[in-house]
Amino acid sequence: MDLIYILLDETPKERLSIKGEQFKYLVKVRRHSVGDEVAFRAKEQMSVLYKYKIVDIDARSLSLEKISSKTKELKSKKSLHIGWCIIDSKSIEKVLASLNEIGVEKISFINCDRSQRNFKLDFKRFERILEASMQQCGRSLYMKFDTYRCVEDFINDFPQTKVFDFCEKTLEDSSEFETVLIGCEGGFSDDEKTLLASQEVFRLQTPMVLRSESAVMAVASKILL
Repeated sequence: MDLIYILLDETPKERLSIKGEQFKYLVKVRRHSVGDEVAFRAKEQMSVLYKYKIVDIDARSLSLEKISSKTKELKSKKSLHIGWCIIDSKSIEKVLASLNEIGVEKISFINCDRSQRNFKLDFKRFERILEASMQQCGRSLYMKFDTYRCVEDFINDFPQTKVFDFCEKTLEDSSEFETVLIGCEGGFSDDEKTLLASQEVFRLQTPMVLRSESAVMAVASKILL
């Protein structure tokens, strides 16, 4: 459990006093008591893992003293950048924590021809989901996000992108690549398929039609795990 940590806004001091929701989490959920050791990371320096010992607990707070600090990064051994044609944010949020735990490095959200224009991405909310996930899985590097106006712009920036779509070629267990493009519900338009004709296209070895978020999870798992 040494990898699980609590995220702090500021660099931890020699002594900490934890109150509010973090106090409830440590005492009522994780059942910590006096003498237990707890790990922390600071948002401004995520690479450093701080260890503290609980020295006192009262009704609404607990006090801790620092016992060590060391550089300890935790990230996936492989790199995966997903170009994801925009779908409903609620569907993205359902799998975002899992993608974070698997080790996806970056997601570029793309306005493709079949993306509904009323979908708005709340990156602040995404960040809160990631932070809760990171504290649980131990990951020390934030997943990166950006957006693209269209599929063509994304392919121009990442010409080696592999494409998940309906085709004959299946993704092999030994496959390795760093950038993949996955469409929204309904897949790619005819114009986009023409644009992607020169890219390497693959499918997964299943007869089922996958939702966009299911495809993202499945491809990420196969490449990273």
